[in-house]
Amino acid sequence: MSRLILFNKPYGVLTQFSDRDGRPTLADYIPVPAVYAAGRLDADSEGLVVLTADGGLQARISDPRHKFAKFYRVQVEGMPTDTALRKLEEGVDLGDFITLPCQARRIAEPQNLWERNPPIRYRQAIPTSWLEIVLREGKNRQVRRMTAHVGFPTLRLIRWAVGDWTLEGLASGQWREIEISGQPDAKQRVNLHNASKNRGVNNTLPIYKLKETR
Repeated sequence: MSRLILFNKPYGVLTQFSDRDGRPTLADYIPVPAVYAAGRLDADSEGLVVLTADGGLQARISDPRHKFAKFYRVQVEGMPTDTALRKLEEGVDLGDFITLPCQARRIAEPQNLWERNPPIRYRQAIPTSWLEIVLREGKNRQVRRMTAHVGFPTLRLIRWAVGDWTLEGLASGQWREIEISGQPDAKQRVNLHNASKNRGVNNTLPIYKLKETR
């Protein structure tokens, strides 16, 4: 049985447990020893970070060879065209590498979305819209570079899911601990920010099923 933590990382938090410059880190939210992030999420991105004490599971989640699907909800500047979406799906040449084929589609603004601090910059004359992008790789700032390349800069980036694990039921700054043996367990412990002073509660959540569009 593997111990696994799902954390909804707020904007500005580093995906590490210490920082010499005193910036916010995972240690400010997760008082659990000997767990490590399976893959990184940029400080200016939000959403799901998966942590585990199981080195083999950590490698399986983070290694692109295993093609673990990562679902992103992306607010962009402008209204992406069908041509732009097709370019994203087919792969774009970013100079140092060409992205693998992915899934990209327009979505409505996610419901019950927490406020970001600080808020995104709005330009009155330019509308914004939301995309869902599904990658099976994860190079540095890849989603932001992809949307900028096709003419629609990213304003807000939220990783919603990694494989079957999602942010469902987690507010920004909250984490959930689960025990797994191949699949997430239905009985899960939810903890709030400053969790060392809060008691866990049981919470039953639906498992997020992957949908292949091709």
